[in-house]
Amino acid sequence: MSETSQLGLPLLQAAQAQKHVTVNEAMVRLDGLTQLGFQSADTQTPPVAAIDGETYAVPTGAVNAWSGNNGDVAIWSNGGWVFVTPKTGWRGFVADTGKAVTYDGSDWVASALAVSPNGAASVFDVMEFDHVLGAESVSTTTEEIPQYAVVFAVTGRVKTAITGAVTSFDIGVSGAADRYANDIGLAQGTWFVGVTGQSVTYWADTPLEITANGGDFAAGEIRLAIHYYLPTVPSI
Repeated sequence: MSETSQLGLPLLQAAQAQKHVTVNEAMVRLDGLTQLGFQSADTQTPPVAAIDGETYAVPTGAVNAWSGNNGDVAIWSNGGWVFVTPKTGWRGFVADTGKAVTYDGSDWVASALAVSPNGAASVFDVMEFDHVLGAESVSTTTEEIPQYAVVFAVTGRVKTAITGAVTSFDIGVSGAADRYANDIGLAQGTWFVGVTGQSVTYWADTPLEITANGGDFAAGEIRLAIHYYLPTVPSI
């Protein structure tokens, strides 16, 4: 046996020379895997250099030094990458997205509360984005509620004061203009929490709509967050 069964830490062998090399390698892996925090889980091209101990989840399609290591944990150490193959159920946190991830046996699943043996996940997630308003009475977001998502709430805050011939605005979707909030103020910092009395399932990708009351928008920016549950299917 040359490595530990769970973390893959290298073990000292009988009469081994340069024992400190193996011990230091084990410490590097342990340092990178304990309280597992990734810089990113979707960067396909590895950085040429990093800070010792920085850790990445290697995504599908990774190239260069990460090629062939899909799903592995890549730890930068002493000028190169050390790779560890995770076990099903390992959890970590991704710094650039702010999301917790769970390893399902082949890939890292974001925001999964539970994952089945064959990769079906119950994902509870928050989609946050900024939306710029233009000269229009109804402004449609580029970002969309995912197909099959069950939405519990939409929250938001006015990031830049809204101008135009408007007195307030509503947040909703096509056919339900004020599903998540109505008569929201225009000043910077104004916020709302749009909790639905009964959660709504969306059977197709669906954008939000921001509707002006009293006229047309001229300018402004809103930060929005969609709070939802999304089931995913198992693999074959």
